[in-house]
Amino acid sequence: MSETSDNKEIPLTPIILSQFTQALIASIKSIKQKLIPDDLSKITVSPTVSLFALVYERVRNAVEYREDHLIRRAAIERIIKRRIMLNPEGKNEAENVLRELLWARYFPNGSLGGHDQIILQEIIDKYLYVRKLLLSGRNGNQKEFQWEFLVHMLTCEIEETLSPEDSTRYANFTFFIYQVLRNKIRIQGLSDDQKDAYFLCALERSFRKNDKPYQRYHLFTTFYKPLHDYSESELRDFTNKLPAIMQKIDDTITSPYVESLVRYTRKQLPPFLILYSFVRTKFKTLESILTNRQKLWTEVDLTCREKYQQLSSRMRVLSIRSFIYIFLTKMVFALLLEFPLSKWIYGAVNYESIAINTLFPPILMLLIISFFKVPGEDNTRNIYNRLVDIIDADKSFETTVAYMPKKGREKKPILIFGFTIFYSLTFLVTFTLIFEGLKLLNFNLVSIGIFVFFISLVTFFSYRVKQIVNEYRLSEKSGLLSPVIDFFFMPILSIGKFLSGGLAKLNFFIFIFDFLIEAPFKLIFEVVEEWISFVRKRKEEII
Repeated sequence: MSETSDNKEIPLTPIILSQFTQALIASIKSIKQKLIPDDLSKITVSPTVSLFALVYERVRNAVEYREDHLIRRAAIERIIKRRIMLNPEGKNEAENVLRELLWARYFPNGSLGGHDQIILQEIIDKYLYVRKLLLSGRNGNQKEFQWEFLVHMLTCEIEETLSPEDSTRYANFTFFIYQVLRNKIRIQGLSDDQKDAYFLCALERSFRKNDKPYQRYHLFTTFYKPLHDYSESELRDFTNKLPAIMQKIDDTITSPYVESLVRYTRKQLPPFLILYSFVRTKFKTLESILTNRQKLWTEVDLTCREKYQQLSSRMRVLSIRSFIYIFLTKMVFALLLEFPLSKWIYGAVNYESIAINTLFPPILMLLIISFFKVPGEDNTRNIYNRLVDIIDADKSFETTVAYMPKKGREKKPILIFGFTIFYSLTFLVTFTLIFEGLKLLNFNLVSIGIFVFFISLVTFFSYRVKQIVNEYRLSEKSGLLSPVIDFFFMPILSIGKFLSGGLAKLNFFIFIFDFLIEAPFKLIFEVVEEWISFVRKRKEEII
């Protein structure tokens, strides 16, 4: 039932909070702040070294496309891998890891201290002990898979240990979404435990927007303790089970059911995202806001308008980052190849085609993004009404089940054949038009291939940016021209997705940074840090 058509029609009756909502509020109130280290134990780094390290990290992160909240864990992974490669036993590496994180300002200077160092060293030691038990006698493929899995869990546990408030808040709210929505889902042929595991994976991707390392870690810690919490004697027995557990977790993550559940949960998320904003910024007055309809409407309206305004700036930033990533990791090499290949194969270079291949992709990205529109007031009202349904103790609102049959209904072979032919025609029509149009501009086959390569990647990343716009949209309306646009752009999107996934492994800049630049750079930073510390101590002794 619609709660309101405008803010004047909001009922004055208070909202009786559901059991799940009350439990969420209690869990948020119970989160304890991380202790700030005292002056004697806190670890500080030189601002000069920190500036250079920060610049390095910004450049390094530009060549690898990640969500902002995943960058720090990835940095921890790079640090851990390099440190363990230099010191396989990992002895006394905790302080070095903490210093590198402080250098790059992943944590504020002085916010980490001696207690963090002790806990972190215990975690590193425990995981390296597991590595010794687990990897002994394994062959190449098994060894690589299991070590990667361990590194993922190690780096996730390190980050969540160093920032416990954020991780606990996210975990509590994820569990709240899980409780609210889990009974709406039925999957034929699966037990509730199987369905719940798939649903948790879907929430990791849709709500928390986590990559494989965190999906692995959170699914593991849902059913087992973090490895750091096991004693060495327990680990000797438990390690024998780890290979099967790791494989089962990866099978769960990659299940087709997860993809279907991700699409379902994304459509449910907008009111949860607004509620999570309250949890983060208004947790002290959360209960009074949620029980008062007028207050709730005011806060929802204000927060939605703020979020809509932020969407435009987020789109711009993400577009720039996406294009820089494409340019640095893909376009540079393609443009460098176009000149010699054209010269070698055709005996001449078409500079106009090189200019078009350089200038057209960013123009295309700007053009596509200009059509993306942020949600409006109707969407805000729908979010408010849905949010009341979610937090209200009245159970009658969740009567619709999103039933997912194990096998799709039988389709007519003739229709399947017809649709396959039609879908193939979209590729033929789209790329024929591109080919003929570029031939009129005197493009050779090399230049045409590079043009298709560029626009496919740019189009794919532009549509990834579109997901930001739809983040707070409860329902998406299709325009009159949408079927026509989809007809021509679907092939380009398909190629872009393939190129983005396949060529991500061929990112030469990552190899250059991680293996040729980072190690000597960080060594120089350490030497400079020690020198500054030495000079400071001598100065204090003189004074």
